[in-house]
Amino acid sequence: MKIGFIGLGVMGKSMASHLIQAGYSLNVYNRTAKKAQPLIDLGAQWLDSPSQIAEQSDLVFTILGYPHDVEDVYLGEAGLFSACRSGQIFVEMTTSSPSLAAKLYREGKELGVSVLDAPVTGGDIGAQEGRLTTLVGGDEEILAQIKPVLVSFCQQIEYFGPAGKGQDAKMANQIMIAGTMTGMCEALAYAKNNNLNLDQVIQTLNSGAAANFSLAQYGPRILK
Repeated sequence: MKIGFIGLGVMGKSMASHLIQAGYSLNVYNRTAKKAQPLIDLGAQWLDSPSQIAEQSDLVFTILGYPHDVEDVYLGEAGLFSACRSGQIFVEMTTSSPSLAAKLYREGKELGVSVLDAPVTGGDIGAQEGRLTTLVGGDEEILAQIKPVLVSFCQQIEYFGPAGKGQDAKMANQIMIAGTMTGMCEALAYAKNNNLNLDQVIQTLNSGAAANFSLAQYGPRILK
C-alpha cells in the first residue's frame, strides 16, 4: 500500500516519520518544500501537488493549518479530489470545521472515495513520541481498515460517529484546553505578583488536583 501525506509542519513531520519507520512507502507534499527534506532523507518520495499525491497513493493523510487550507488541498484546482479514484481513503486530521468535514465526506462519496475526519490531540510531544489520540468521524468500517496504519503514530483511536463527529469531539477538547491554558496563565501571574518561586509552583500544582497537560508541558516553556 502506498501512503500519501500532506502537511509537514510541527505535527505532520513527526507523524509522517513514524509511518516511514513502520515500513510504509510514503509520498509527501508540503506547501513549503524544504520542510520535506528530512523525510526525503528517510526515504519518502516528494510529489509536486495534492493531485499527484492522489494519483500515486492508496491512502492519504492530511494535517494542515486552517479550514481554508483544507478546502484548497481537497477541492482546489490541483486538489486531491481532482485526481482521485474510486476505492481510495482520505483521512483529514486538521483541527477544522465539523461542517467542512461533512462536506468533504459527501464530496468523496460522489467520487467513490471514503473520507474520515480524524483530528488528533497530544501536541507536538505526542506526535514526536507516537502517542497521539485521534478522534474519528465517518464510516466505522473504513476506520477499521486503516487502524493498523494509525497505530504507527496514535496510541488511542476513538470513534465518535458519522462524518463531522470527530471534529465535534475535537472542539470539545479545544474548549477544555482553552480553559486550562487560561487558568495556567492566571495562576502563574498571581504567583509571580506575590513573589513565589514559579518553578516550585508548577511542580507543586502538578502534584495535586490542579495538575493538567498545559501546566506540565507549556508552563516550563513559558518560564524559559
